Amino acid sequence: MEPGTIALIAVGAVAVLFILWGIGAYNGLVALRNRYKNSFSQIDVQLKRRYDLIPNLIEVCKGYMAHEKGTLEAVIQARNQAVSAEQRAAAAPGDPAAMKAMIGAETALTGALGRMFALAEAYPDLKANQNMLGLQEELTSTENKVSFARQAYNDSVMAYNTRREQFPTMIVAGMGGFGPAELFEVEAPEQREAPKVKF
Repeated sequence: MEPGTIALIAVGAVAVLFILWGIGAYNGLVALRNRYKNSFSQIDVQLKRRYDLIPNLIEVCKGYMAHEKGTLEAVIQARNQAVSAEQRAAAAPGDPAAMKAMIGAETALTGALGRMFALAEAYPDLKANQNMLGLQEELTSTENKVSFARQAYNDSVMAYNTRREQFPTMIVAGMGGFGPAELFEVEAPEQREAPKVKF
């Protein structure tokens, strides 16, 4: 074999290896992106469950907290804003703007629920209501599930962001349009704990 042919074969082999590596890096990024999107869908399920519990909670409280109409309406409004923000985030999991909007709406909802629960403490009949106790248990369980789902999502986003920022995968990420994904982080320190729902 001539030296030119050997050099051509070597260059071709390197090119094939580079192409195979690029395909592997691209597919790895796709798998990680799909993993964090799937993790977000688990948050989505739990948040929808939480949002579905809130109208029932409001209905139970209405009869007892007639003078607290403004607080109940604030919870309903915060819930509706959270549902809307969650739907936008579900359409584009990891999108920084959508995630920030959802986190802000969740912070507002948690605050409104906290104010409602604080006011409910003044109503002994409400504290003893079996429906309220059942909703309290469901909401507490749902808050725990949201926390676990959020942790799984953040772990998936961290793995994805780490891979897309590593050299040389960052070259494929840039060419393939793999942007950064946003973590689901709690903004307000008071939201780091689930709303207190003990009666």
